[in-house]
Amino acid sequence: MSKVPGWLGRTGAGLTRMGKRLEERRAAAHGEDPHGDDPHADDPSAAPGSIPAPPSYAPAVAAPPEPVDAIPWGMRVAAEAGWRLLVLAGTLWVLMRVISAIQLVVLAFVAALLFTALLQPTVARLVRRGLPRGVATAVTAILGFVFIGLIGWFVVWQVLDNIGDLSARVTDGIDELKAWLLDSPFHVTEAQINDIAANLQDTIGTNTEEITSAGLQGVTVLVEFLTGMLLAFFSTLFLLYDGRKVWQWVLRLVPARARTGVAGAGPRAWTTLTAYVRGTVIVAMIDAIFIGLGVYFLDVPLAVPLGVIVFLGAFIPLVGAVVSGALAVVVALVTQGVFTALMALLVVLAVQQIEGHVLQPFILGRAVRVHPLGVVLAVAAGGLVAGIGGAVVAVPLVAVTNTVVGYLRKWSNEQAMRRVPPDVAAGPPVAPEAPPPGI
Repeated sequence: MSKVPGWLGRTGAGLTRMGKRLEERRAAAHGEDPHGDDPHADDPSAAPGSIPAPPSYAPAVAAPPEPVDAIPWGMRVAAEAGWRLLVLAGTLWVLMRVISAIQLVVLAFVAALLFTALLQPTVARLVRRGLPRGVATAVTAILGFVFIGLIGWFVVWQVLDNIGDLSARVTDGIDELKAWLLDSPFHVTEAQINDIAANLQDTIGTNTEEITSAGLQGVTVLVEFLTGMLLAFFSTLFLLYDGRKVWQWVLRLVPARARTGVAGAGPRAWTTLTAYVRGTVIVAMIDAIFIGLGVYFLDVPLAVPLGVIVFLGAFIPLVGAVVSGALAVVVALVTQGVFTALMALLVVLAVQQIEGHVLQPFILGRAVRVHPLGVVLAVAAGGLVAGIGGAVVAVPLVAVTNTVVGYLRKWSNEQAMRRVPPDVAAGPPVAPEAPPPGI
């Protein structure tokens, strides 16, 4: 009996050793530490109960892509362009609101720029002849505005002097037009003509209040016009006298990195504006002289005022020429009849064709060349934003913008090429061509 406890002890010790060997073999098979209870016990960053790393023979699992990589490239480009366009549209909207709020000041300053571009060569000539710059500026500006005022006075005087004869001729012309319509192949009856006249009289009678308010509004417009002319006069004086200092002050507002490009674009923009104003004035004078002489020899009344209207209308490309020419034809129709109106129409069309195909390409040249579609869209947009003044300044603004953008693009390309190493800028070496057979 005394041998039983010893045998049981030896059996238990053997089983314990066998269990330890089995545990070591299992740990070795799974890559664990056979002498530790927790394979991650020595890892301070491992949390208790964490999942052990997969064995080395386990297949690799690709990580999920980033959300931005899951979006197609074209959609990302469209989104990037979209929010930038929204920012630009918002900026333009705010700019248009600001311009609308101070429209009178903006138009006066733009008119001053146009007057300065027209008068600045005269100031430069007087300065070269020995006059002080202040005296040359004052003489040129005063003579220029006096000349404009005399033209306006002459036009008003001609209208008032011929208004009696014009009303009588208009009455006779309406009677002749009525007789021509009755005898024409359009089958117009006298009852239809009387109905049209009665409808016109009823429209004028029922809209008397609107016509009166329009007249009062015309007084307000006249006051604003005189105020704008005063602002334009003083702005022209300062631009003629201190234009260079004004430009240098504007350059100081430009960021330093872009200042060199803007400084180079400014003189080119001014050259374009000067060429546009001079060329437009010359073309407008030629149009006014020839159309005025044409309607004068056709015995159309108010030939001089019509010529001045043609001159002013030439500053609105395409649209102004059509409207002023149509006005001359209408005056010829109601005062001299259908035949004279047809002859006036031929004169207007001939002058406009010469202007479009000879005068503008020769006088304006390539410096201010803008596509006709761009001219029409610019005039329409300018008219919608700021009326007649906007239509006048739209085309020179587009011409100047075209010049500035073209120069800045060229300048930025040159700057980019200067930053590229010479060996990269030269491009990869080109292998020499193999000589043709027989050489």
